[in-house]
Amino acid sequence: MKKNSVPILLTALLALLTGLAYFEIIDLYIQSVIMFIGINIILASSLNIVNGYMGEFSCGHAAFMAVGAYTASIINVALFTNDKVFGPAVLSSELALYCFPFVLIISGLVAAVAGLMIAIPSFKTRGDYLAIITIAANFIVTSTIINISSIGGARGFMGMKKIVFAMEDVVDLPWMLVWVCLSTFTCIWIIRRFVSSTYGKGIIAINNDEIAAEMMGVNTNRMKLVAFMLSSGLAGVAGALFAHILGYINPGSFGILKSTECLVMVYLGGMGSLSGSVIAAIVFTLLIEGLRFIIPAIDSGLHMIAVLPDSYHLSQVWKWVIIPLVLVLLMQFKPEGIMGNRELSDIFPRLKKFYKFK
Repeated sequence: MKKNSVPILLTALLALLTGLAYFEIIDLYIQSVIMFIGINIILASSLNIVNGYMGEFSCGHAAFMAVGAYTASIINVALFTNDKVFGPAVLSSELALYCFPFVLIISGLVAAVAGLMIAIPSFKTRGDYLAIITIAANFIVTSTIINISSIGGARGFMGMKKIVFAMEDVVDLPWMLVWVCLSTFTCIWIIRRFVSSTYGKGIIAINNDEIAAEMMGVNTNRMKLVAFMLSSGLAGVAGALFAHILGYINPGSFGILKSTECLVMVYLGGMGSLSGSVIAAIVFTLLIEGLRFIIPAIDSGLHMIAVLPDSYHLSQVWKWVIIPLVLVLLMQFKPEGIMGNRELSDIFPRLKKFYKFK
C-alpha cells in the first residue's frame, strides 16, 4: 500500500483538479496559473539535471523549449487543421486528442536532438565556456525561427487553440490542464529515476571531480550527452505544452529572458535538489502572478504624480527588478537556495518509504 500511495495521491489530485475545472469551481485564470506552475516545474527540474546534478552552467534552456513548441505546433496544425500554409488537414480533428501524447513525445525527441548538437561541442568545455555556447545556441534558434516566414517568422505562429477545441469536442474536459499535470508528474518521476540510476551517479561524479571520475572508469562524454539530451527533451515537452496553452507563440517568447527565468528557479530552489526545483517553480510563478495585481495598485496610486505605462507593461518591467533583487538577497543570505542539495525526504525521513527506488 505504501508503495502505491504516491500514484494514488497524484491520481486523486489530478481527478480533483479536473473536476474543479470541469464544474467551473476554479476559473480559467486559476487553471492557467496551475498550468504555468506545471510548465515551470518541468523547466526548472530539467535544467537542474545539467546545472545542478552535473555542475555545468547552461544558460540557453529556452532554445530547447522553442524547438519543442514549434515542433508540436507545426505537427498538430499541419495534421489536424485547415491552414493556409500547410493546406487541408491530413487527419480528422477528432484524432487530435489521441495523437497529442505522441506529439509531445516527438517534440521532446526533436528537442533532445537539438540538445545533442549542443552537447557534442561542449564535451571539452565547462563553466563560462559552456554558458557562452548555450547562449549562442539560444540566439541561433530564435534567429532561425525569425527568418522562416512559412511558420510566421517574427510575427509568430498560431492555430494551436483549434487543436485544444478539437480535443474538448471529443470529450468535454479541460484537456490542457490534464496534459500539463500528467507531463509534470511524469517529468518528476523520470528525473527521480534518472538521478537514482547509474547515469545519475555518473553525472554527480562529474560534478564532484570530472578527472577523478574519468580515472575511475566513468564515460564522462556519454554521461554529458545523456544529461543534455534528457534535459533538453523535457524542456521541449514544456515548450509544446506552453504553445497549446497560449495558442500563439513567437520567437520573442523564448529569448534570453526566458532562459534567465529558468536559471532563477534552479538557483532559488537549490542546485541538485529536485524538491527545491518544484518548490522554487511554485514560488516563482506565484510571485510573477502576484505582480499582476500589486503593480496595478501601485500604478493607480501614482497616477496623479507621473504618466506611467500600462499596467501589464509596468508589471513586466518591475518583474525584472524584483526577481533579480530576490536572487541577490538569496545569494547574500542563503546562497545554497531554499533546499540546498537536499530533498524533502532528507528533512522528513519518513517520506523515503513512499517512493524509494531499489
